[in-house]
Amino acid sequence: VRCSGYVPLVGGPREDPGHVGETIMFSQILSLLLVSLIAGVQDDEDVKQMLQGSSMLKVRSAHWQKRRTLKLLEDGVTIWCQSHKTSSRAKEQQSFSVMEVECVLEGCQSETFRQMVGSVPEGHSLTVVFKGPRKSLDLLCQNQEEARCWARGIRTLQEHVENMTQKEKLNQYPFFQADKNHDDKMSYNEVRTLLQMINIDLSDQYALSLFQKCDKSADGRLDHEEIEVFCRELLRRPELDAVFIQYSANGCVLSTLDLRDFLLDQEEDASLIHAQSLILTYELNVWAQKNQFMTPNGFTMYMLSKENCIFNAEHARVYQDMTHPLADYFVSSSHNTYLTKNQLTGDSSTEPYIRALNRGCRCVELDCWDGDKGEPVIYHGHTLTSKVPFVEVVQTIDEYAFKTSPYPLILSLENHCSVEQQTVMARHLKTILGDKLLTKPLGDLNPQILPSPEDLKHKILVKGQKDHLVERCSSDWSSSDEEAGCSEGKPSVKKQDRKPGVSKLSPELSELVVYTCSVPFKGFEQAAERPASEMSSFSESKALRLIKDSGIHFVRHNSHKLSRIYPSGQRLQSSNYNPQDMWNGGCQIVALNFQTPGEQMDLNQGRFLQNGQCGYNLKPAFMCQPDATFNPENVGGGSGHRPFLLSIRIISAQQLPKPEWDKPSSIVDPQVWVEIYGVPIDNMKKKTHHIENNGFNPRWDCTFNFTVHVPDLALVRFKVEDHDYTSNNDFLGQYTLPFTALRTGYRHVRLMKMDGSSLSPSSLFIYVKVTMKYTHTVPERCAANSG
Repeated sequence: VRCSGYVPLVGGPREDPGHVGETIMFSQILSLLLVSLIAGVQDDEDVKQMLQGSSMLKVRSAHWQKRRTLKLLEDGVTIWCQSHKTSSRAKEQQSFSVMEVECVLEGCQSETFRQMVGSVPEGHSLTVVFKGPRKSLDLLCQNQEEARCWARGIRTLQEHVENMTQKEKLNQYPFFQADKNHDDKMSYNEVRTLLQMINIDLSDQYALSLFQKCDKSADGRLDHEEIEVFCRELLRRPELDAVFIQYSANGCVLSTLDLRDFLLDQEEDASLIHAQSLILTYELNVWAQKNQFMTPNGFTMYMLSKENCIFNAEHARVYQDMTHPLADYFVSSSHNTYLTKNQLTGDSSTEPYIRALNRGCRCVELDCWDGDKGEPVIYHGHTLTSKVPFVEVVQTIDEYAFKTSPYPLILSLENHCSVEQQTVMARHLKTILGDKLLTKPLGDLNPQILPSPEDLKHKILVKGQKDHLVERCSSDWSSSDEEAGCSEGKPSVKKQDRKPGVSKLSPELSELVVYTCSVPFKGFEQAAERPASEMSSFSESKALRLIKDSGIHFVRHNSHKLSRIYPSGQRLQSSNYNPQDMWNGGCQIVALNFQTPGEQMDLNQGRFLQNGQCGYNLKPAFMCQPDATFNPENVGGGSGHRPFLLSIRIISAQQLPKPEWDKPSSIVDPQVWVEIYGVPIDNMKKKTHHIENNGFNPRWDCTFNFTVHVPDLALVRFKVEDHDYTSNNDFLGQYTLPFTALRTGYRHVRLMKMDGSSLSPSSLFIYVKVTMKYTHTVPERCAANSG
């Protein structure tokens, strides 16, 4: 193959890859991308209406209602909400991306609209629920059809964007936003805006020099061809070019044989057929595609695609055996699910249930108390948290229970209600959930063992007490281990508030408890003699003591019994404990405050990232036998001990964000942590040096080595921070996944925000090698000068 050193991005000649006559310039591709965002839905009537805009009322209360105009911008993803506020914070809140939306609720479903029922037309109301901490947006439309139009339109655009390629998502926004007057040219000031938006620090002298170099027409504005030169210089990925050159026989293109060699080293399907299919999928150059070559640009698109992410795509589906008893699985679980913030003053709402269920949570908590007019409510008792009707929570659960996962959902009832209102609870559960609610044991199954997630598909289980007299202030009508006093991680009821005597459990509610019957824990021997359907709850401190003092016995207990772990009642700000410690002990229902982002929730999201994010992960085999010998506190050898050497080279990062509270003109000084979470012997953290003033394309070339002794329990976490000499480093992004889901070779790590949502297009570029222990590894090092 003859190579002139340049192959066009798209098009190209029929004969010569060096000819550029039919090249479509990079800037033109960007323009086409902007158009293509709504190209597939431009005839959708709802999208048309959104592009025209609608006048609505933004509602915060019955007394605070402001007229606002909502309009979909031409980028096809941003919705602009008119406001007269001038602060930078307010301006940020004036717009949102459809990809930041968790869901759209139609009718009076929000806390705000519930308080206004009867005073507003229900069909006219609309609530936009956002991912993360941003407050929901309550809107009152002019008519019901307008409300339905916006709800349908947002869902349509979300689905459309989700089907876009990573390359399209990577470059579309900054260029559209920087070209403020949308004349397809860029002034020097617009170039400077672009540089700030993509987070790269250039001195005025260099920025002006680059601008003048690209401005061949000398008119003070960069046209399409001039932007092409600018973009090529700006978006160079020399580290990807180096990998390309390493495998290219002629230094210009990859043949199918070259690409096969690369795939072989990546431990992927290295057949020629697969190599050819990749060229057809990612190569944009017509000549190269026709002759089965991959150019540097095609290789870059391939490396940036989902096919090359760090997470094993085979684990993105339900690949585990789902026919084991329930006790053989870790279950994604939420504590105080109804709270939006802390457990003293936070609001109670149905929205956290939606968020939790959409994230694959399979055990949610309902803290139930007597309400007015005979209707039970949910809130954090004896605190200032607001109340949400029990019936509305059950309606929300009915709608969202199986949207993300078909496997059983457990309702953990924290029951403080009178017998009369317990009966109301039972009636609502049966009436609203219908056939989804499990009300009797499944036939033809061994009653001595729990049914499997497969057996219980699309079923909702009630966790609570059954047929027992309990004290009015028992530790938890859904049972705790009684250590913390009154109830699971809840403030104790004052003595004067307690009613003397005992209160019977409503028979109607009791009969709904089938396989998750809550009982106090009175020792491993007694528990072993009781039915498998009985389970106990433990405070985090009690669970940690059992793991430390009786680790093997606790693992054996959890091989046939369900255990629920809940946070200490002293965590008034709804902080979380480390769930990894509990998984090490084989505990299944490790309940966390989903409303509190941070390291602990990152670990939970990483744990349940695999197996199709269905909320159930099969425990390692060495934890599932009644005679298990695995000791989570001592793994110097024996059961579960299967050491691997993990070598991770942190090469570079791309388009890292600035902390939300930083000035627009500030630039980050990024630093990367690689962290291993698992049994105590595996826990380790290592960090790179920091790169000053470069969040756009910092480069480290740091190699770290780890020994992972119990790989089946280990998680790997990548964390990026903004280094600061004078205060704590600021969090920028992270990504956590199971060690067993790691892919080797050159990979991109797609970073996540603190709330667990995507931080696209921010990523890390790394190289991973995994070997059995005692084989040769790459020496640990960091490049002396990188950045």
